Amino acid sequence: MNVRMKTLIIIPTYNEINNINRIIKTVLSQDLSLEILIVDDNSPDGTGEAVKKLQDEDSRIHLLEREGKMGLGTAYICGFKYAIENSFDLIFEMDADFSHNPTEIPNFLESIKENDLVLGSRYIQGVNVVNWPLRRLILSYGANVYTRIITGMTVKDATGGFKCFRREVLEAIDLDKIHSNGYTFQIEMTYKAWKKGFRIKEIPIVFIDRVQGQSKMSRKIIFEAIFMVWKLRFLSLVGRL
Repeated sequence: MNVRMKTLIIIPTYNEINNINRIIKTVLSQDLSLEILIVDDNSPDGTGEAVKKLQDEDSRIHLLEREGKMGLGTAYICGFKYAIENSFDLIFEMDADFSHNPTEIPNFLESIKENDLVLGSRYIQGVNVVNWPLRRLILSYGANVYTRIITGMTVKDATGGFKCFRREVLEAIDLDKIHSNGYTFQIEMTYKAWKKGFRIKEIPIVFIDRVQGQSKMSRKIIFEAIFMVWKLRFLSLVGRL
């Protein structure tokens, strides 16, 4: 793989000490030109300190430390602003827990050549989820069907968090007006990119639920996403999106 565009992988963390060393090394091993940004919310388990030790070994590793647990959405916004300020061409969202397989990164890089936003989709080829209880799967799949109905987006997996943006997409969205988190954040970013006419492509991925650490997902997050789609639809209709 020959990556010519400056590419940043953003990974938010909170208490990921069991995963952090391996995820960083596995991501960076995909290509020598990739760089990684860890946005750590002052993890009490020492995640940030572990990243600092790795920084001594590899200049491609970057770290933003925040004062406390402030949420996934705000972590990505901080990362997006960092990427824009440092002139990265391609910007990824990715989880720290290996639910997003780093070996899929080359597939995103190939697809982004002809698109502006590439989404890793769990539902574009059936249901590709491993280790989820049935109730969680139904909630997630149902939330995506609901999102399509309300917003009109044809995206099958609007709540997924494995994505690759061109910088131009992030520059076109007013990041200071994004205040959502979790699944809601993912829907909002994709919807705003879609409404602005950017080229969006979904590629199939297999989502494997975390083995190490504790999941940050809850039914509360999903229900927040369900209400957010109505807000997005309303803002779009009144021209305030």
